[in-house]
Amino acid sequence: MGLLNNIKDHFNKAEFTVAPNKKLKTISADFKKTFDLTLAFYKGAVLADPEMTLAALNKKTTKEVNTNADSLKIKGSTKVGEAEKLFDQNFGVTVQIKDKAGKVCVPNGITIGQAARGEYK
Repeated sequence: MGLLNNIKDHFNKAEFTVAPNKKLKTISADFKKTFDLTLAFYKGAVLADPEMTLAALNKKTTKEVNTNADSLKIKGSTKVGEAEKLFDQNFGVTVQIKDKAGKVCVPNGITIGQAARGEYK
């Protein structure tokens, strides 16, 4: 069943895109709606204020980043670690993808689709 699910993840039309003018809580809600997983934003080692926009959080980082939102598209077939790196590369922010309850970070080496199905437990 795992192979079939991985193939379905590649063809699943669900795709998550990010706009820098959205609030972090809205981006997280959209991610949960799309993948049934939690997306947590961090400023350093502390959770970021969910009322901030991604652009505002980006201004607080010291990295120079390319804030081209069109380049950040995440599908179920994307590995968790790759998705987290995309946020860092495109927006200079640290994110962690966690289980539905937001308590456990999912492993970086599995796909978002696998994480959504709980295939890492």
